[in-house]
Amino acid sequence: MSNNIYDINSYIENFPETVQAQLQAIRHIISKAAPKAKEVISYGIPTFRQKTNLVHYAGYKIHIGFYPGPKAIAAFKNDLTAYKLSKATVQFPLDKKLPAALITRIVKFCVKQEEEKAAKNANPKKITEVKYV
Repeated sequence: MSNNIYDINSYIENFPETVQAQLQAIRHIISKAAPKAKEVISYGIPTFRQKTNLVHYAGYKIHIGFYPGPKAIAAFKNDLTAYKLSKATVQFPLDKKLPAALITRIVKFCVKQEEEKAAKNANPKKITEVKYV
């Protein structure tokens, strides 16, 4: 893929206008919440990526799939009770407005998780020399 934005635009353009509007809306919400993230296609769907994939989203006939991962789903489980969930996925119905504030909080959580993991990996614990006798 030579141009990821073009590919995401092409992805979105393949849906009916109502789904396109919701896909553009979630795209905008995520990009504001993770301004350093790059847009790519990963697993065949739009993805926001920094050092690793932060979140994915996808269009469907009756919902928008949002994929922040299992840790985010667990952390926001009480806020997500109105939506159909799986271990790593939220389904936002097309006939309802996207919960922008909630999506923003989830994306920021994912960014923070990635930053904490990167910091931890950058400063691994020193391994002391082991002497065998």
